Amino acid sequence: TTRMADIAINNLSKGIDVLFTKDEKVIEEIYETEKSVNFLNEQITNYLVKANQLSLPVEDRKLLGGLFHVVNDIERIGDHAKNIADSAVLRKERGIKFSDESFNELREMMELINENVHLCIEVFAHHKEELLPRIEELEDKVDVMERQVQQAHIDRLKRNECTPDAGMLFSDIVSGLERVSDHAVNIAYS
Repeated sequence: TTRMADIAINNLSKGIDVLFTKDEKVIEEIYETEKSVNFLNEQITNYLVKANQLSLPVEDRKLLGGLFHVVNDIERIGDHAKNIADSAVLRKERGIKFSDESFNELREMMELINENVHLCIEVFAHHKEELLPRIEELEDKVDVMERQVQQAHIDRLKRNECTPDAGMLFSDIVSGLERVSDHAVNIAYS
């Protein structure tokens, strides 16, 4: 499960990078990696279903229940990586341009999310509950940043510094990134 998380997180980082580069080879790599994440999701879930049918102590059953949720949240993070790659394809096909300011906002937001996701996996994999206050702090920062970035984007639209196509795409990406952080926090708390 931790390996699946690492794969999904690395794919998400590639997704952000490919938004800038629009490199078709990397986009294909993201799509292929997403297939691996889906495969791992299916295999781990099948294993958990079989394990759940065994006569297990209550604590082990709780652990299995949490693992079902963790695997689902990791798979959703993987889906967001694919969605971002889809956005890169749209940018390329339609010639949609993002401003330097919007790229900087995405990078800054992704840095916070990367830190939070890695801490959340650390809590999950090694039961480092002492990291939970920092995770909550980062999650709050991501939520605030999402609102600020969305408002800054609306302001750019009002000043005609951004096209409606770019606006919708950018807004979807920012919302998706915020949800990645939510999935990560779910992982930490399970």
